[in-house]
Amino acid sequence: MQFLAELNGRSFTVPSSKDFADAVKQYQEVFAHRMLRTSTFSVAEGHLKTHLETDWNNVPVDHITIERVNEWAWKKRKQGLSWVTVKNILRTMQRVLSSSSNDQKVPFSQDGLAIPEKDKLRMRIESRENVSYSWEHALQIVEHIKTMDTLGATRREQYSARFLLAAASGLHIGELLALREDDIGENTIRVDESVDRAGVIGPLQKCCGVQDGRPC
Repeated sequence: MQFLAELNGRSFTVPSSKDFADAVKQYQEVFAHRMLRTSTFSVAEGHLKTHLETDWNNVPVDHITIERVNEWAWKKRKQGLSWVTVKNILRTMQRVLSSSSNDQKVPFSQDGLAIPEKDKLRMRIESRENVSYSWEHALQIVEHIKTMDTLGATRREQYSARFLLAAASGLHIGELLALREDDIGENTIRVDESVDRAGVIGPLQKCCGVQDGRPC
């Protein structure tokens, strides 16, 4: 009697009968052509056909957990795929799953991927190297900005200064956008705030050692 009473007090979620193949069909027929650019859709189709459909098609969506995703990710690593490639494929998988769910949520987050710290650091360094540009490139960009009449004189001056400052200092875009007038001295720039993706200015995250491939 006690067991039945406890059982009646519990809340249960009815498992979904949808599997990954059903989610892919929904994604391809309803979401992808309407919401994605042709190039993005083409890349995603390659991810699906080469890496995802073979391994996941018959798996119920409710059974796709971060634990199973980690097992799959390490299998792909042993096959020679880089972590960057694995994460890109999983972004496609997340898009497929979210596009077919009622609440637009995915059952796992990439924050839970079991990536070794040394590999995370290497990815940060490579990412920063891929988006870096030289002083010569910065000067070329500034010269182009000066010819853009649609910006207006004030914007042209602001953008030019930011590109030159970024090239000279290596500051992140969030750090640049958070600078105030009293942060800039005659020979120094004080950087203690940054703008996040939501546009909110806040203090820099403290760290020890290396952050985003650079000492901090």
